[in-house]
Amino acid sequence: MKVAALLGPSVKTAAIRRFQIHPDIQSTPVEQLTADWDAALIFGGDGTVHRYLPQLHAFKIPVLVVPSGSGNDFAHTLGIHNSSIALQVWKGFCAGQTNVRKIDLGLIRKDKEETLFCCVAGAGLDAQANARANRMPTWLRGAGGYLVAALQTLIKLEPLEIHLNCECGCEKCPGLFVAIGNASRYGHGFKVAPKAALDDGKLDICLVRRMNKMKVLCCLPTIYFGAHLRLREVSYFQAPSATLDTHPRLELYADGEYICDTPVDISVAPRALKVISPKYL
Repeated sequence: MKVAALLGPSVKTAAIRRFQIHPDIQSTPVEQLTADWDAALIFGGDGTVHRYLPQLHAFKIPVLVVPSGSGNDFAHTLGIHNSSIALQVWKGFCAGQTNVRKIDLGLIRKDKEETLFCCVAGAGLDAQANARANRMPTWLRGAGGYLVAALQTLIKLEPLEIHLNCECGCEKCPGLFVAIGNASRYGHGFKVAPKAALDDGKLDICLVRRMNKMKVLCCLPTIYFGAHLRLREVSYFQAPSATLDTHPRLELYADGEYICDTPVDISVAPRALKVISPKYL
């Protein structure tokens, strides 16, 4: 079996050793990924997964995510909460267990460019906080840094208008942010799209309209539990695609990475990625 090891920027090659059930696991640069690889192990967080999505999707390579980044929201969504669980899942795969499933990906279109994402795309308060968090040390991002970044961003947040169009209708309103999820969580545990499923062929869209900043401060922690859906300022719906525009133009982030500026079209790529995951999922 030919297996590629895909390492995040802060991960050492020594991380591969525990998974050397087969002797031919190779640390592999992205340009060497082709259809003849039997599986891939990603050692990193959501940003590392994001960078390899085009090749994994194109060549239909089953992938196991070993959570080794600052957020690891995609791995957690798959039920892989630490490297020990990942190792057990990998042993099952190597033993011939049928623990490979196909899941959806999100697809962002801007002009003639297309970008796949696995977790959540967002613009507004959340994206600006993401940009701020990316400038923090890795250890801080993994220890509440995203929440700190959101609070810092809120203080300086300028008024913005969000225009969202999908099959469920059209909303044009003053807002704080919009998050469009393939998975339920981002930012190291914020369950912004708590009803999202990875294989339902739909995006989960959370639009947060403008509210008093003191109320935002009180309500921001509720996103960790998905309790923000009870707020009257929150609209939540599901759709296979959506068009997002804003005034002023805003940066769009997905999987913790800057993608482009608004306006954008976002849709689902159904069953686009093979993942190796716990059998009960």
